[in-house]
Amino acid sequence: MTEQRGRMLPQTNRIVPEMVHYEVSLLSEDDLHLFNEGTHLRLYEKLGAHILERDGVVGTQFAVWAPNANQVSVMGDFNKWHKSSHPLMPRGQSGIWEGFLPGLEAGTLYKYHIVSNFKGYSVDKADPMAFRCQPPPNTASVVSSLTYDWKDSAWMTDRASRHALQSPIAIYEIHLGSWLRVPEDGHRWLTYRELAPRLADHVISMGFTHVEFLPVMEHPFSGSWGYQVTGYFAPTSRFGKPQDFMYLVDYLHQCGIGVILDWVPSHFPTDEHGLGFFDGTHLYEHADYRKGFHPDWKSFIFNYGRNEVRSFLLSSALFWLDKYHIDGLRVDAVASMLYLDYSRENGEWIPNKYGGNENLEAIDFLRKFNEQVYEHYPDVQTMAEESTSWPMVSRPTYVGGLGFGLKWDMGWMHDTLLYITKESVHRKFHHGELTFRMIYAFHENFVLPLSHDEVVHGKGSLLSKMPGDDWQKLANLRLLLGYMYGQPGKKLLFMGGEFGQWQEWNHDESLEWHLTQYERHLQLMKWTTDLNRLYRSEPALHELDNDPAGFEWIDCTDADNSVLTLLRKARTSKDLVLVLQNFTPVPRLAYSVGVPRPGVWTEVLNSDAAEYGGSGVGNLGGIEASATPFHGRPFSLVVTLPPLSAVFFKSRLEVE
Repeated sequence: MTEQRGRMLPQTNRIVPEMVHYEVSLLSEDDLHLFNEGTHLRLYEKLGAHILERDGVVGTQFAVWAPNANQVSVMGDFNKWHKSSHPLMPRGQSGIWEGFLPGLEAGTLYKYHIVSNFKGYSVDKADPMAFRCQPPPNTASVVSSLTYDWKDSAWMTDRASRHALQSPIAIYEIHLGSWLRVPEDGHRWLTYRELAPRLADHVISMGFTHVEFLPVMEHPFSGSWGYQVTGYFAPTSRFGKPQDFMYLVDYLHQCGIGVILDWVPSHFPTDEHGLGFFDGTHLYEHADYRKGFHPDWKSFIFNYGRNEVRSFLLSSALFWLDKYHIDGLRVDAVASMLYLDYSRENGEWIPNKYGGNENLEAIDFLRKFNEQVYEHYPDVQTMAEESTSWPMVSRPTYVGGLGFGLKWDMGWMHDTLLYITKESVHRKFHHGELTFRMIYAFHENFVLPLSHDEVVHGKGSLLSKMPGDDWQKLANLRLLLGYMYGQPGKKLLFMGGEFGQWQEWNHDESLEWHLTQYERHLQLMKWTTDLNRLYRSEPALHELDNDPAGFEWIDCTDADNSVLTLLRKARTSKDLVLVLQNFTPVPRLAYSVGVPRPGVWTEVLNSDAAEYGGSGVGNLGGIEASATPFHGRPFSLVVTLPPLSAVFFKSRLEVE
């Protein structure tokens, strides 16, 4: 190593230590091999800025990949942002530049100044592997450690049982910046630590099992909701430091709540300080516009065929599971990754080597991603937002699938909202939009999403898009939620839907929490809570969510009355749950329903009950089945179906 010494920077009158270059690097030859091979899964332990001790001196080790750079220097507040005073040295032919700066502590701001080999291009870049970033609109990286004393060992030990496909999974999707703001303090957003108890209390009281955060990774533009990521290893500093986000996850875990993160390997923004054109070349993205630029989002597309990029992305995925104890990753915009012609016209895309539109490199990457996640963290789940009929998204890679644990059922969401937003008098002509789903419902392991995408860009909130007067709107929303919880599949509801927000979601404002002072919104919250309670407590409603053995139509053909009746079954219990839905405001009196067994069928939940804001029509707690065959079953019930309602009956097996 070179002698450690300081120097006075020109025009600063400040002495700062010089960069030290060690003959022995933190990056071993094996690290370089795995990196170049595309199989390095822990780059965050090697690249970036790491506080450590070398030869008895504490400082920061820097390492960055810039293979087409002629010079790379570290600049920051420690050297008054001097662009060339602290150069890094290349590590052989690896393309990695590295160096050690004695005395540099946590909290130091820095960037890399890169002079390219091409045409003298130079640029200041944030660290792709930074653990912390400056709060936007500033763009520097921040030297940071990830030391934290976790207290969630009980959750981590037991979480495999909470993520199994036979377990209840009811997800509350939230955007951290607009869930709750502080009106008495300029409507600022809450910090991670302020959010923790408030969010945990709400999720517990509502009965959800998990929260899913819209992307928390650092992003320059708040209007992207986090989907334009520049910091793939850094939680956004808008709400605090890395340890503050760890505290939020830790707190939720201690309260028995799982945490899922949106993760965006599909594209990244073109901001100059980000990954794009990193060393004067298209390092992370495809050089060809037809493969490297997304026309919808005006963003770059990762080059999944480049091994080092695969190492970067795989390391990012495992980083959140490793350092932040995250329980699941929901991968955004999978369809845009799978298809070369996604949102492109003829001539705007390049076919694969077989002449098809499948992105073979992205497919291979997604399979590797899922294989590595489940190999190293078998007790988590990965979820795909995939909006097409691509086969076997949530099937193992060894049978040709993509390997995800779950897939969002975008078809169910689209068809259901198309149906439920129609005036009830027209619904009988669109009955198939409700029943079509069962043709494919068990082709994948589905999550039923009523997500953020359905309540923005002029679509209106869930409540506002319901037809009818205010009473009917609330009844229709209760029915929609009851229909979702009666269907097989895991559940996801975006914030605000649980209490009936009137305005569509605005990322710059708090939810309309003032509505919860009104009885009808509190009643809707109680309905959502009781749906979660029933879903979690009844094995018939969750154990076989993704197995056709858990579902049976009683009657899906009664379009004239706009009524659906179905049966849900469990694996570990003989109890049955009968679900009836009346999609009109007309009560159905003396409505006959076939059932498979005798005895009392107890009415366990009724969306028209007065406590939920309904009209109070029901079945007096339950009905005795008669030995009158109907619907091809040996017994039947004669029930009252309330207006615009979802009603759940339970049959407990009689033990002689």
